[in-house]
Amino acid sequence: MKEIRFEHVKKSYGNTEVVKDLNFTIREGERLILLGPSGCGKSTTLRMIAGLEDITEGSLFMNGKKMNDVPSGKRNAAMVFQNYALYPHMTLKQNIIYGLKVQKLSKEEIQSRLDFVLDMLQLKGLEDRLPKDLSGGQRQRVALARATVKRSDFFLLDEPLSNLDAQLRVSARKELLKIHDMFKQTMVYVTHDQIEAMTFADRIALMYNGELQMLDTPTNVYHRPANVFTAKFIGSPPTNILEMNYHEKSISIGQQSFELNEIWLKHIKQRNTSDLLFGIRPEHVELSTASFSNGYRGKVKYTENLGSNYSVYIDLDGQEVVAASDHKHWYKGDTVYFRPMMDRIHFFHKGTGNSIGYPEELLDADYKNKEESRVLA
Repeated sequence: MKEIRFEHVKKSYGNTEVVKDLNFTIREGERLILLGPSGCGKSTTLRMIAGLEDITEGSLFMNGKKMNDVPSGKRNAAMVFQNYALYPHMTLKQNIIYGLKVQKLSKEEIQSRLDFVLDMLQLKGLEDRLPKDLSGGQRQRVALARATVKRSDFFLLDEPLSNLDAQLRVSARKELLKIHDMFKQTMVYVTHDQIEAMTFADRIALMYNGELQMLDTPTNVYHRPANVFTAKFIGSPPTNILEMNYHEKSISIGQQSFELNEIWLKHIKQRNTSDLLFGIRPEHVELSTASFSNGYRGKVKYTENLGSNYSVYIDLDGQEVVAASDHKHWYKGDTVYFRPMMDRIHFFHKGTGNSIGYPEELLDADYKNKEESRVLA
């Protein structure tokens, strides 16, 4: 059972609580991303798993055993740090095998593991170089190699790719996937980069202000956000969150109305609330130079060229809406008509910020899977 379980885990420094009541399980063999902005508690959470931070309250279990007071060296975990933490006076080879020598493995086993990672991470021929003689990408691969040779049940990574350029990040993610596919460790990966999270994770644990906001697959986190924070943090540009008024069959934003279909009308009625915020992602907005039968009218404020498409920023009666467009034929001051895609809209409680959920008719089999159901903090 190579799982990690948090039972009401808290971490405080003096009177400051930095991790608040974590209560979830990281499954055996999965790639879980701890995602969130700087200062949200994700690295502290990882360090508690590694045994580098004490737990203030609650219990942490690994392999079914309570680990609160177990030293880090006895947790069967390998860790890769953001700054790589290589010994500057040791060669590449010495850095990689140091931990194996401490474990007193045989020379034959050490050499076998070394040869394996040198080949897998394309480090052959660099064995005698010192860290100062390596590029950033090579040092990152040495840190991965040092963790990989331990063949631990748990693989912990604290923003391991943050010092690399975009191209190196892509290749490094492939190497991490290769390592995981080969050894099936339970992998916990800290990052603030949503692209890394979306492309690499089996599940994402999104944190903010020390609290778990949502725990689910990348698909569900993106398409079925649990709250306003999740909707705005994931995606670039972020989800449009708009003030609205709910009427019997429509919602109005400013002086304009948009009629809801029967599916959404029924769902909102069942939730017995009308104090809502309206959400829609930029790519789920249809744009036109001609009016829609059921849409809004606005004025173009400006556009951004993103290469693959354009972001069109629109003034809608005093509120800003961002829409994605494949064509640059929108200019400042132009009148533009737009319509949200009915099966891609979101509603959130204005007070709590939590999603009111989604009509069953809009949920396909992936969303109905109880094992992948949304977890609200």
